[in-house]
Amino acid sequence: MSPVIAIKPASSGCVTAPVLHERGQREVFCGLTGIIWLHRKIQDAFFLIVGSRTCAHLMQSAAGVMIFAEPRFGTAIIDDRDLAGLADANEELDRVVTRLLERRPDIKMLFLVGSCPSEVIKLDLSRAAQRLGQRFWPQVRVLNYSGSGIETTFTQGEDACLASLVPVLPAAAPDAPPELLVVGTLADIVEDQFARLFREMGIERVRFLPPRRAGDLPAVGPNTIYLLAQPFLADTARALDGRGARHLPAPFPFGSEGTSRWLLAAADAFGVDLSTFERVTGPGRERANKALAKYRASLGGKRIFFFPDSQLEIPLARFLSRELQMRLTEVGTPFLHRQHLHEELLLLPAGTTLSEGQDVDRQLDRCLAAAPDLAVCGLGLANPLEAQGLTTKWAIELVFTPIQGYDQAGDLAELFHRPLARRAKLALATQPAPVAPAVGEPMLQARA
Repeated sequence: MSPVIAIKPASSGCVTAPVLHERGQREVFCGLTGIIWLHRKIQDAFFLIVGSRTCAHLMQSAAGVMIFAEPRFGTAIIDDRDLAGLADANEELDRVVTRLLERRPDIKMLFLVGSCPSEVIKLDLSRAAQRLGQRFWPQVRVLNYSGSGIETTFTQGEDACLASLVPVLPAAAPDAPPELLVVGTLADIVEDQFARLFREMGIERVRFLPPRRAGDLPAVGPNTIYLLAQPFLADTARALDGRGARHLPAPFPFGSEGTSRWLLAAADAFGVDLSTFERVTGPGRERANKALAKYRASLGGKRIFFFPDSQLEIPLARFLSRELQMRLTEVGTPFLHRQHLHEELLLLPAGTTLSEGQDVDRQLDRCLAAAPDLAVCGLGLANPLEAQGLTTKWAIELVFTPIQGYDQAGDLAELFHRPLARRAKLALATQPAPVAPAVGEPMLQARA
């Protein structure tokens, strides 16, 4: 069994490293994309996008939902009459919502999700949510948030959604004992794994945001201590701070080391002794380290370039560098939240090139000049980079896939191994076949 990790790294890593700030053209999905994993998590919620047919096509194709399925999201289409002011958009929205809730009585929470078109026509969804909430309460709670891609990156859709939930969370009793709140959407299997580890450490009062059911909202107050499971939840964290909750600084639970340090932050806050922590987490660390060992040979020493896309880049770079010995050529992120990423920056190798924001043309030039073995980027950049001879990894797959925790560490490593393995197979398949010698040629050579 490997020893428990040290609490603090030996150096300051990249905490004081210079950051290249870029403010140019960006290449990202919009915040509506977060609905793809959010609608699977809150099982009795519905996400109604108020947007265009383009929004509907994006969600339908990205989620792979068939036309006869019953997904927990849909689109109220803004058409030409709405854009021209020939129809009252609020009346149309009320009609759509009424019909939806009559048809789907299982819905207990309805999110009105703003889009670029709804913001362009200045449709006030906050007022609409208040109006509809009064009408349908207590059967349905109606909230709203913006998933517009005008000024946001795609993971900020989850941040906006969870931030809209914080004001309606019940208040914790002033004399309530401390409770741990894990913030950020996790796959159910990952949530169950973490809940079990916390329980075995003796931390019994643990809640998760978002919950699986709309009626199971966690109480929050000064006795709430929260851990972020995702690095892109700045607005949600700010709202929780405003309710009196306290944030636990920690690396994010990617890989064996990240998961251990994340769990250790909670263990320290709740007074779990080191021997108990070692006993509970030791088997998981061993499983994770064993799973990672088989990928070090293929990934170790490989050079990787991160385009800014999901805000997962810095924690993933830490994982790849420290646990798989990959070399970081540039780590770009849409937004670098120094407070939430402080523990991650401590663990990055000194001298790592960091960039915040994007000027896509300049970054493409730097990537091509660096010629990395692997480039992590959005779908819009993957094919052009592949055409230039680079191997790419779709950043969005890292958000759709369960990657947190000990038992997912090997799956996370495989996501980076897979495109390199595919490239190697293609290179082997395109090699010219060896020319077979002519009949009798070996005999003639032997006689000569």
